[in-house]
Amino acid sequence: MRYAEIQYEVSDPIATITLDRPQFLNAWTNRMGAEVKHALARAEGDRSVVAIVLTGAGRGFCAGADLRNLQAISDGERDGGLPAELAADPGDPSMGESFRGTYTYLLSIRKPIIAAINGPCAGMAVPISLFCDIRFASDRATFTTAFSRRGLVAEWGVSWILPRLVGPAHAMDLLLSARKFDAAEAARVGLVNRVLPHDELLPFVREYARDIATHCSPTSMAIMKREIYQHLTASLGDAERESVRLMLESFDRPDFKEGVQSFLEKRPPKFQRV
Repeated sequence: MRYAEIQYEVSDPIATITLDRPQFLNAWTNRMGAEVKHALARAEGDRSVVAIVLTGAGRGFCAGADLRNLQAISDGERDGGLPAELAADPGDPSMGESFRGTYTYLLSIRKPIIAAINGPCAGMAVPISLFCDIRFASDRATFTTAFSRRGLVAEWGVSWILPRLVGPAHAMDLLLSARKFDAAEAARVGLVNRVLPHDELLPFVREYARDIATHCSPTSMAIMKREIYQHLTASLGDAERESVRLMLESFDRPDFKEGVQSFLEKRPPKFQRV
């Protein structure tokens, strides 16, 4: 599959998806969204891939929605259809409809998704990055939700995910003011996991991905990802009971035996990929 607006590369054990419209700061289009979804389906179905990295080409991560598309929408126009070959439906359908939305489907992808935020991240790029599992940012990255300054509202589920990451007070500040803030503040409030010097960002992210691919059970990571997101809407009792059930099930998997044996033998584990 040849893509027009992203790059897709697999280097065992990592699939890297790069938003590739650098002349427009990787502004998001419907075509780009379809290509990202198609690439994620490929990565999810590729047993050589354990972790997925999402980043941007050039000096930006993503400037948000392409303003030409927004202008067309404000004029009452809509995008035409997308090529049928880009149709894809990645993720675990048993997660339920809440985790299968336009961009919330990222939460249902069975493999960890790491956002490497290499520059400006604005508008709808904020919720897209937040629906990745882990976020590392360049010290050159900047952020703005932008919505209120364009006469828009908290889009694409950001009103659900943002308060869960940074708390309601910070979420209100970032959404209502739509002010620009830097990577250091993003880390301080919990929007990103860590800030790296710009030239170290991608090497760090790839080494992080290789480390979890080498030492962590892909099956365990997939189950834990599902636990974390579904338990955000569960009661404590229900979450605890399901966790115990899943723990008992894990005792019967080959990965448990291999995890213990490799630790005792002081060697890297050889977990089965999914």
